[in-house]
This record gives sequence, C-alpha cells and structure tokens, in this order.
Amino acid sequence: MRGRLARQVAVVTGAAGGIGTAIVHRLAAEGAHVVGTDRTENVAEQVEKSVGTGGPEWHAVTADLADPAGAERVTAAAMERFGRLDILVNNAGGGIIKPFLDHTLDTMRETVDRNLWTTVYCCRAALPHMLRAAYGRIVNIGADSVRNGLFDHAMYNAAKGGVHALTTGLAREFAPHGITVNTVAPTGTSTPTVLSRPPDAVERYRKNTELIPLGRFATVEEVASAVAYLAADESRFITGQVISVNGGTAML
Repeated sequence: MRGRLARQVAVVTGAAGGIGTAIVHRLAAEGAHVVGTDRTENVAEQVEKSVGTGGPEWHAVTADLADPAGAERVTAAAMERFGRLDILVNNAGGGIIKPFLDHTLDTMRETVDRNLWTTVYCCRAALPHMLRAAYGRIVNIGADSVRNGLFDHAMYNAAKGGVHALTTGLAREFAPHGITVNTVAPTGTSTPTVLSRPPDAVERYRKNTELIPLGRFATVEEVASAVAYLAADESRFITGQVISVNGGTAML
C-alpha cells in the first residue's frame, strides 16, 4: 500500500461518526493501518465501510473512552495487532448544546467527559508507546466555537477549550521526543447528524451558516484533509497549533 502514511498505524476515536468515518477513510487511503474505536456497537461495520475493499488492514474496538480503562484497551489492541502506534486522532466527542443555565450537573459532566476526558485518557495511553519509538503524531479535534463564542456553546466550549489548552502543553513537553501535537478546529460541519435535523432546527442551521463568510458548513472530507496533513511527516515542523477549518468565521 502506497501513500504518505504507508505502514503507519493510526488510532481514530469516534470512528463511527460522520467526521470520524471520513478521517478513517482518508488515513486508510493514505496507506495507514487504522484502529477505529467508538462506544457504539457498529464501529466495526463503519470502519470497514470507511477503509473499503482492498485497503490497508484495520481493526475496530468498541470502548467508552471516558473511562481510562477503555483508552488503555484501545492502545493495547493497536500494539497487539500491529506492534506500533504512530498516530492518534482524538475525534471522540459530541456536544450537548443548550443555554448554560439549561444544563444540569449531569449534562455538564457528560459534555466534559465526552470531549475533554476522552482526549486526556487517550493521550496518556498512547504517549508511552510514542516515547519509546521517539515518534508520534497526535491530532485533536477541537472546535472553532472556542474562538468565536457561538451562542449556546458555553459548556461545549469549556470542554473543547480544554482540548486546545492540552494541545499546547503536550506539544511543548513532547517536542524533544519527536512527537507533535496539534488541533483541528472545525466550524459547523455537514455530518449525518446535522443533515438529519428536524424541521424546527432549520432556523438555527440558517443562523449558523450566516456566520460563515464562505456561506456554508464544512464537509467531513475537508476536516479529514487537515487531519491527514497534520498526521503526515511533511507537517513535522508544526506543533502546538490550532488549525481552523472554518470558512472564515474567525480570522487572525
């Protein structure tokens, strides 16, 4: 299998979701062996569809990554199956989007668990393997809403903002060891979940797209493209960065 990620091994979390399946497809197309993980039972089916026939060897693991044992199990599976772990894409997440005072303690905890703790636990599980190899690429999925203060996103931004901050801290700490850590921060993205919104959500969708100068949501393939670049060796001098895939909603 040829490609800029040929023979490398990538763990992709949230692999059964819209952005996750696109990332799996893109990394496999670049030649990587993919270990896809999700808490849903159909993760193997989704990974198989994403890799396609004739693609690199792949493996799927059902795990709750908000539990550190789940993260350890996924990285152990990658090492057992392929003997290495080169790339970690922390895509698991999902927002509980509502006004701040409408949140309950449970929904606040779930938002942080799904978005921040999954990333923390997976980084802790993967980094020892990358340290031994003196090589690694960690790509976190953040959120452009952290920068633009999108309405009803306060708790989601708190969790994703933690991911952005974790990125810079880890990037500096592990730079001497050949490991880069970056974040891809999408704006609204046309995932199956977004596209299946009920009619009463149409107005919210319209208001969100009005905030984007390019006038539309990102595609999952556009997000996956940024991830693939940061996972490749050609991005070796980029670390500690938040790369916005946002159609211009926030600019330098």
